[in-house]
Formats: sequence, structure tokens, C-alpha cells
Amino acid sequence: MTTADDVHNIPKNGAEWSEIKHLQKKKTIHTIHMYDTDFIKYKSHIKCARETLSLFFISLAFIFREVHTQRCISSNVRRLTLLNTTVESTAVSCPTDYFLLFYRSAISGAPEEEMEALKKNKPPLLPVPSQSRTCSDGLSIDPTMVSQGTKRKRDHESSHSNIEPPLTTDMITEDARQILKRVTKNSNQINIGSRKKATIGIFGKSGEGKSSLLSAILGKKDLLPSGCFGACTAVVTQVEANLNDSNYKAEIELFSQEEWENELKDLFRNIKDESEDRNDDLFEIAVEKITALYGVDADQKTLEELKNDERFAEIKTYLSVSKKIISSSNLSEFTNDVASYIQHSESSSGGWYWPLVKSVTIMIPECRELLEHIVLLDLPGTGDCNKIRDDLWKSKLRECSSVWIVSAINRAITDRDPWGILKHCIEELGPGGKCKRINFICTKTDEINTAAYIRSARLPRDQISEDKDQKKACILHRNDHAKTRVKEKFENSEIKKIFITDNQFQVFTVSSDAFFDHNLNLESSETEIPKLQDDLRNLNKSINRELTKDYVNKVKGTLLLIQSGQLDPDKKTIEMKVNIRNKFEENLRSSLIELDKYFDSIYNELEQHLSKGVEESVQFCVASTKAMIAPNKDGRGFHKILGALCKNYGCYWSKNWDVVLDLNKTLAKYLHKYIDEDFLKIFPVTGKTGKSVQEQIDKFSIIQSDSAYPSCDILHYIQNFIEIEETKLKEALNRDIVDMKKDIYSSIKITILNQMASCYQQAAAVTGTGSMKIKQDLLISTVDNIKQDMFNKAKVEVLKMFNNLKLDVKNALESGLQEAIECSQSQTSKKKRMDVSREIEQLERLLDQLSD
Repeated sequence: MTTADDVHNIPKNGAEWSEIKHLQKKKTIHTIHMYDTDFIKYKSHIKCARETLSLFFISLAFIFREVHTQRCISSNVRRLTLLNTTVESTAVSCPTDYFLLFYRSAISGAPEEEMEALKKNKPPLLPVPSQSRTCSDGLSIDPTMVSQGTKRKRDHESSHSNIEPPLTTDMITEDARQILKRVTKNSNQINIGSRKKATIGIFGKSGEGKSSLLSAILGKKDLLPSGCFGACTAVVTQVEANLNDSNYKAEIELFSQEEWENELKDLFRNIKDESEDRNDDLFEIAVEKITALYGVDADQKTLEELKNDERFAEIKTYLSVSKKIISSSNLSEFTNDVASYIQHSESSSGGWYWPLVKSVTIMIPECRELLEHIVLLDLPGTGDCNKIRDDLWKSKLRECSSVWIVSAINRAITDRDPWGILKHCIEELGPGGKCKRINFICTKTDEINTAAYIRSARLPRDQISEDKDQKKACILHRNDHAKTRVKEKFENSEIKKIFITDNQFQVFTVSSDAFFDHNLNLESSETEIPKLQDDLRNLNKSINRELTKDYVNKVKGTLLLIQSGQLDPDKKTIEMKVNIRNKFEENLRSSLIELDKYFDSIYNELEQHLSKGVEESVQFCVASTKAMIAPNKDGRGFHKILGALCKNYGCYWSKNWDVVLDLNKTLAKYLHKYIDEDFLKIFPVTGKTGKSVQEQIDKFSIIQSDSAYPSCDILHYIQNFIEIEETKLKEALNRDIVDMKKDIYSSIKITILNQMASCYQQAAAVTGTGSMKIKQDLLISTVDNIKQDMFNKAKVEVLKMFNNLKLDVKNALESGLQEAIECSQSQTSKKKRMDVSREIEQLERLLDQLSD
């Protein structure tokens, strides 16, 4: 480190030296760091002629205006770079006294008397200097960027007169990166980090306005083609930001050739099936897919005839790659190119490739602020029984941290479909998932028959104005009424049990058309599109702040290690470091023992509840199976449903979701019944329960407040380093636990499905007269024969996976913290290291801004 006393070639008896010593006594200049070499660089300017005083005042006025009224980004090095920019742009030499005055101002603000003098004699302002410069350490500086740094507040300023905008997360990250770059050559080894994007699942039928809603939220009319969501397909479609370039891009995941050949055989089997067991939904879906690909009347051909069709060879070529990329800077061209993979046209058969598609990811440019860390996922609710799509659909569902239910406002209360889909998926979203919030979005609020609504709502005409204002009043009245009714319906639903607090369920009434068309006489805020935008923006900002905080903490941890090796390794210091290591390791062992006790207690509770679940499952499983597959009511038509259920391994949902059957879920319900309450406490979706795994991990620490070892600077830095490593480790573990708990919960149903799989295959193969009775008897007898073993295996699997979770958590904490202890001890060196205490303070100030 270079101090003010080391500034050479400045005469010890000169006015310059006296001024420096004066400033040191006032503690205005504390030190000039190794990276403040620009001060020395400008000693030639200090000796310049005083005849340029008037020109210097012009540049000084500019610099005071920037430094006094705005904020600098992080440190004196940037303030000196700003000086560099100004002096180079004016091409004049600086008088000594004024240079020192500026340096003092750059550090702690211009003294009041100097500023008052400038106010009385305002010089003319020159044009702003060149917009970017590069300082000696390679840091590129933009004056507009410099103006937003942290400025030290002077005593004479009032607290409300200096309110300034906070630094952005990008600026804070860049500050931390540059601080690290100045002290180590390994700055590129620490990355900003990444984690899974937050997924928002969107439920809703085609025609409910999902495409228009997404286009409005992203601020671009007709961004997504109408009907591209939930058309006639079971294609999983997601929208996210394109962060790499300005193109619209689509990544289309296709079936493999083998997967498509198996699918094609199933489709033709459903089309050619003329037995009484034929399921109409499966027949319609099969015809839809075949004609979409191969053209009209393709469903009338045999599979062998179809293989001779020229389109068959073309499709085989398509499937030679697993993923197709479409990219274009032109929105209209992009929409046309991607349409055939996500849309279906009944009026034009052939050339529509959606039957070949597993999933589509659409990436939109210029929406970083809303979707940088968020994925919008369409969850189509169709009766497609393709197992590959079904498994993908369920896995995506478990990733949702929020859900949007989309329904046209005139059907929001009466339409059962969105509520039915959500109810069917609640286990994947709640105990078996990580959904924290539900938004119910009523669309098309501008579509209203004013006269009819006034009559039905019995609104007094004297309270409703005429013309456009009358329509607007009806829209807003209906919006309020819909919000109240939807909230009441949610409060009385089973879904409410999973979502405890009120702010986890919100209702929005939106008009995508009115957001773009101001002639519809709704203010932008009344369309409620801005509210949804804010919802996304706030979530995106929250994730961004977390990632930035993680990065700054990583940088701080590196600097703490450097600083901990600063002092000479005398015998006393070495002994103290050995003692602190022993203490940390002792604390680690004792903390792991306490954690083990916690996991054992939870394990015992789960075992008791699961045992009760097994007992009740064995007692009632046969009756539950009969109630589902052999209803007492008229069974005409049910044989088709039963056949589809067996083909899809125990699960059936109709094309319109009006019939949903899942035998595996029915068989698992008693095991879930006995663990659900505890499971939500052990692995809560949100909040604290007093017994959750996440809370237990948060409490885990090898840093004890009543530490017996003496306090000193080195140990202070070591302890801070350990604390940062602990925090990083625990946060990563808490994210991993969410994924592990999803697997634990779903293991019950998966175990039952695996035990029943061969029975489903046998039943699906039964055809002909009396096949329905044979299938029913086969399913019932299988459940009865394997019930004890099946439910015990499900119980054992849950306990085994929970025990694996315990071992994973303990191993991660033990190995991670042991490695941190090792790192904290390996920094002692006979060679004196760089003093980075000032940089650590700067990083702490950046962290304070992230905590605001």
C-alpha cells in the first residue's frame, strides 16, 4: 500500500506538502491505496502555471456539479478516473491549490465555503466530456454511471435533501468484480452464479385469451399467435427472455424416431379399433394428429400405406435431430415459422408438426426486466394419453413456484375446467411441489353487453352515466363482483388448505385489448396488465438481488481469506489459529449430532403415520378400487374409459377434463392422508412451522456466540469467512431440499404404479365381449392380492428416501464446512500480503444496499 508520506518528488517545504499534511490531520485524506496511483501521475499538473486559473474554474465547476450533486459508484479510484476524464478533456494544466481542493472534494464532498463561492461566481458550463474513459486498471467509466455511486454525506446536509436512487444489481455486481480484479488475478474464477428459473404455470383452455394476455404483459401486440397455447395439443409451451441477442427464438424438442414409431402404432390402433371398448376421446385425438401431419383422409389409410407417403420420409428426416431451432429478428416471420409446431388448423390439414413435438421454448428479446429469471409455462389440459408427454407435463408442474388460472370473466365462476385441473394437480403443486402463490386472472373484461349487464346486475340507471362512461362503469362493477366471488370460491375449496395466507391468492381482472386500444376508454391501470407486470418485475428483482448478494458474498469471502493472512505468523497467532480450528471442528461435530437427533425424531414420526396409512390402505383399497372402476350407476360407455385408463397405467382424463380418474392416486390417498399434515410442516411451501428441515438447517452453525477463544483481527476475518461459507452452503441445501421432498412425496404413487404396471398391461390387452368385466376383476383381484406388500413397499420407500435426504444434508454440511475450516487455516504466510480491509468495507456497503 502507498501512503501519502510515500508520494515522492513533492518538495517537503512547499505549499503542496503543507496542504497534504493539513488534510491528513483533518482525516480527510487517510491513505492513498496502491490503486490511487493516478494521484502521483498528476504531480506534473500540480506544478503547472497559475495563469490557466480561469479555464480550470470552468472544468472545476463541471466536476463539482457531478460529484456534489450525484453519487459515485464505489471508491476513490473512480473519483480519480473522473478527474482524469475532466483534465484530459480540457487540455489545460491545474494549479496546485485547486487540485488539492478537488482531491479533498472527491473524497468527502466539496467544503461548504468553496461551494458557496462557486454559487456566487457561476462560470459558464462546457459540454460534457467524452462519454467513456478507461482508467489505469482497465475499468471502463461512464460519467452517467459514475454519478450513481455512494457519496459520503456531509454533516451540514439534511437527511431528506440527499435522497438518491440505489445502485442497480448490475452496477453492484460490476463494483464487486472490479474490487476483486484489483486485488487478485483470479477474478474470473468467481462467477455470478445461476440457479433454476422461477416457473409460473398457466392453466386455461384455448380461447380464454392466454396468448393476448402474454403479448400484453410483454408489451408487444400480437407477439404470440392467437391459439398457440393449449390449442388441440398436449405440447408443453414455455416463454422466457432471450438474453443473448435481439432475435425471436424457438427451441423445439422433438420425439425420437423410435418414440414416434411407437406413438404412431398406438394412434392407428385407436383409429382402427371398432370394438365397443373404443374410447371416443382417444379416437378423436388420434385422427387429429394423423390428419394434422399427413393431410386429409390420412386416417383412412393403413400404417403401411402411410409409410409410402412422401410426407412420411419428410417427417423421418425431421426426427433425425432431437431439437429444431427457429430464429428471426422479424416478429411476423418468426410467428409464421413457429406456428406449425404449436398450432392446429381444422380447415387446413397436413404440414402441422405439433404431434411430433414434446415441448417448445419461445425466447423473447428485450424483456430482461420481466423474464430474466422467470419462465412462463403453459400447462395444457387435454386428454392426450401419450405417457412421454404426461411424464414431462407432471415434471414441469412440480417446478411451478406460482400458478396463474386464466378464464374469461363471464365464465370465471361457473366454469369448472380451470378449478378441476388445479384440484387434480394440487398434490404436484403443494406437498409434492413448490407452488407458493396462485393468481386467478379473469380475461376479456372489456367484452360486455352494457344493457344486459345493467338488467342482470340490477344496477339503478340513475347511478350509471351514458355512452362510454356507462360501459366503463359496468366493466369496473363486474370486475369488483368477479373478484369477490372468485375469492369466496377459493376460500371454500380444498386448495385453500395448501395455501394458508391471504396474499398467496390474488384475483386480477384484465383486458389485453384495452391495454393497447385506448378507444376502449379504460385507463392503463384499469386493465390491470401493469399489476401483472409489477408482479413479474418484483419477482425478477428479488431473484436478481439474491444472485447479486451471493456473488458479492463470494468476493467478500475471498478478500477475508486474503486479509486473514495479513499479519506476521508469530507463535502466538499460530497457536490461536490452531485453537480456533479445533473449536470449529468441535462445534461441527456437536452440531451434526444435534441435527441427527432432529432427523431421527422426524423419521420416527413419519414411520408412525405411514404405518397407520398402510393399515387403513389395506383395509379400504379394494372398496376404493371398486368404487372407481365398477360404479353402481349405468356403466354404458364406461368400458371405453376403463380401457383408456388401463392403457395409460391407471390414469384417465377426458379431453375436456370433465372426467378425471387416477387409480394410483386413489390407492395412495390413505398414506398421503396420514402424512400430509406433517409433510407440510416438515417441508412447508412457504413460511415457518417450527419443525421444518429448512429451519433446522438455518439454525445450524459452527460459530458459537459464547466462543471461548480471544478476539483479534485475524480471527475476526476467519470467523466472517466461515459465516459466509455457512450461509452459501445452507442456502444451496435449502434449494436442493425442495427437489428432494418432491421426490419423497411422489414416491408413494410411483411405487404403487410400478407394483400395478403388469396388471395394467394385461388388462389393456383384453378385448372382445365381456372384456370390461374381465378388466375390472383383474384390477380388483390384483389390488387385493398385493395390497399388504404394495403399501409396505411404499412406506419403506418414503422412509428410505427421507433417510437419504438426512445423509445428503449431513454430508454436505460436514464436507463443506470442513473444507471452509481448511481454507481459513491455509492463508498464513511469511510474505506480507496486501491489506484489503478497505475493499472489504466497500463490499459491506454494497451488501447493505442489497439489504435495503
